[in-house]
Amino acid sequence: MGRPGVSARGFTNPARRTARAELRELWDHRELLFYIAWRDIKVRYKQAALGVAWIVIQPIVSIAIFSLLFGRLLKVPSGNVPYPVFATAALLPWNYFAGALTRASGSLVASASLYTKIYFPRVVIPISAILGGLLDLAISFAVLIGLMLIYGVSPSLLVLTLPAFILLASMAALAFSLWLSALNVRYRDVGHLVPFLVQVWMYATPVVYGADLIPQRWRFLLGLNPMTTVTEGFRWALVGGPPPGSTTSPIVVGGSLMLVCVVLLGGLAYFRHTERTFADVV
Repeated sequence: MGRPGVSARGFTNPARRTARAELRELWDHRELLFYIAWRDIKVRYKQAALGVAWIVIQPIVSIAIFSLLFGRLLKVPSGNVPYPVFATAALLPWNYFAGALTRASGSLVASASLYTKIYFPRVVIPISAILGGLLDLAISFAVLIGLMLIYGVSPSLLVLTLPAFILLASMAALAFSLWLSALNVRYRDVGHLVPFLVQVWMYATPVVYGADLIPQRWRFLLGLNPMTTVTEGFRWALVGGPPPGSTTSPIVVGGSLMLVCVVLLGGLAYFRHTERTFADVV
């Protein structure tokens, strides 16, 4: 007789694994997780003439466009903070979230040749896409630091809270990408849906504008968006903007955090339920 939860062929049976066993299995495959994350980073910029410089060029171009359209022409208020710094402080975490969500949502289809040959926890693949984006976020901080030096904006000790907001952005990206990546294996329409979803989601998030620009009666909807907490948190930590929840309410912020947890737990359950069919369907 074999071990409980392990088939005769050596493949773990997802239906018989406990949450503790799955976490231990994920930990046992941590080296593979980091290897896939690093491989994805190298593939993304391989044979690119400018290489990782694209990580810096993309936000610079975006900020130049936003500063012209929203800062100068539409004169979107940014408080006492220069608009380029105001927008960049929110754009960096948004770019990380959008990139991580997009890559993780398509990661199972892109890595089919890997998990159809050998067994490992399939959840390693979307998680590695989330982790790979952290390097992009770290490098792109050079843009924000440069703008803060140019405009004479100094961060306070609140900058120490940034890891908490990065963690929330990572959790949100993983929560939604677990659903989308699993669905994308069976329904390739998801691959076309995600770019549209990300585009709409950006304008529903206070990136190019502040949350106080939204009428009061609609702010609770804005606050339920977990990326509102992240972008407001980055501004608060880096340039002294209003703290998260000040334009909505702490209760609404708590609701957005609960929403992320519910979507994450539901995504893990759905992913676990469907992962046994990935190799057959893809």
